[in-house]
Amino acid sequence: PAVGEVTHLTGKILDADGNPIRNALVEIWQCDHSGAYLHSGDTNRKNADGNFQGFGRFLTGSTGEYYFRTIKPVPYPGRTPHIHFKIRKTGKDLLTTQCYVKGEERNDRDQIYRSIRDPKAREAITIDFAPIPKSRTGELAANFNLVLGITPETT
Repeated sequence: PAVGEVTHLTGKILDADGNPIRNALVEIWQCDHSGAYLHSGDTNRKNADGNFQGFGRFLTGSTGEYYFRTIKPVPYPGRTPHIHFKIRKTGKDLLTTQCYVKGEERNDRDQIYRSIRDPKAREAITIDFAPIPKSRTGELAANFNLVLGITPETT
């Protein structure tokens, strides 16, 4: 019952050769519809949506796929809409990144987004949040595949 545009966020965790990574722990976190994070240091906590969990974890299977039911990210002062990701395996942090909303006008004003100079790298973290055809409630689908710079031998 959280406020926001329900989004089905999916993707795969892949190694450098494009093979799926099994047993990777995918963590996401983001602010709620009012721009409040579920964090004791957030100055906007008084406006927090008590129905929004704010984070999630998913352990990939043999296909490397993950799935989260969340909301479309929203902006908050100083930041464009984004979702944070952390990928871990066997207790090691492999990657921390963010995904951004394709077509969002605030992206080019976001300091972190702008710091990504390589157009291909920027394109890889900018994803479409598209309406699901025939959804009666206006749900969205977003897909964010992550390719880690590791080889099959190290996974």
